[in-house]
Amino acid sequence: MFFCNRISNSKLRKRIFKKNEERKVLSFYKYFFIKDPLLLRNNIYILFNSLDILGRIYVSHEGINAQISVPCYFYKIMKFFLYKLSTKLKNLYINLAIEHKSNAFWVLRVIHKKNILNDGIKNFDFLNFIIVGKYLNAYEVNKMIDSNNTILIDIRNYYEYEIGHFNNAIIFESSNNFREQMSMLLYNLQKYQNKNIILYCTGGIRCEKATSWLIYNNIKNVFHIKGGIIGYINDAKKNNLPIKFKGKNFVFDNRMGESITKDIISHCYQCKNFYDIHTNCKNNFCHLLFIQCPLCKKKYSNCCSEKCKNIYLK
Repeated sequence: MFFCNRISNSKLRKRIFKKNEERKVLSFYKYFFIKDPLLLRNNIYILFNSLDILGRIYVSHEGINAQISVPCYFYKIMKFFLYKLSTKLKNLYINLAIEHKSNAFWVLRVIHKKNILNDGIKNFDFLNFIIVGKYLNAYEVNKMIDSNNTILIDIRNYYEYEIGHFNNAIIFESSNNFREQMSMLLYNLQKYQNKNIILYCTGGIRCEKATSWLIYNNIKNVFHIKGGIIGYINDAKKNNLPIKFKGKNFVFDNRMGESITKDIISHCYQCKNFYDIHTNCKNNFCHLLFIQCPLCKKKYSNCCSEKCKNIYLK
């Protein structure tokens, strides 16, 4: 039997907005070999559905990747039973969000995929190699990124980077996704081989594989931030450390972003005024994800251009 949701998205959305209960937003991932991912997928669905957990979970032969929201009163219960689903999940690192909103998700989707993260790399047995870069806590990150001997690489998508990033971080602007970044990573980092190379992403899952790929190709002095941006912010706040990240942390749920500092470092796609909230173009043939201020939203009818506006309003 294949367990899945049978209620429409619109009804689920109305339900979560009406409930307005306290929920924890969190993420976790773990790379490990799963012999029967479909069985684990179904077990996770049964467990999460029974605890009213919402969000997006990917399960494959290479592991699990989840972004979810949990009713606060079920959080400890979820952890207890999640750890029992597989012995490999006992030491699972859970990343609590910086901002918790009850409407971050309104549907539960547990998806069986070929890979939990599409890297596009061939002839690299990551699960058997699995040597990754050295983890850094917030104190170590702050100390290292102020050094001239350190290079900081952002391996997120450009639309994530543009609303918030570490000072002096480098991003490969011509890449549109992780698969393209991985294909460019070795070439772009050759000139920095003698420096300390720190990679970072939202929660750490990209860096886990990317640092391993660099080490596999004999790149030395490779580091990554434990828990990604989310882990860094939480660790810095806990230990009262300066926060070197500026702006917003982009997240893939209804929140669209978590405010880290008050700095607005991005601009409206159309008028170029400072703004930092993304939207999707209303033209169904476009759906471009872009930044649009309220004035331009009204002027262009929630579209990215006059051309898309004319198509949308027809």
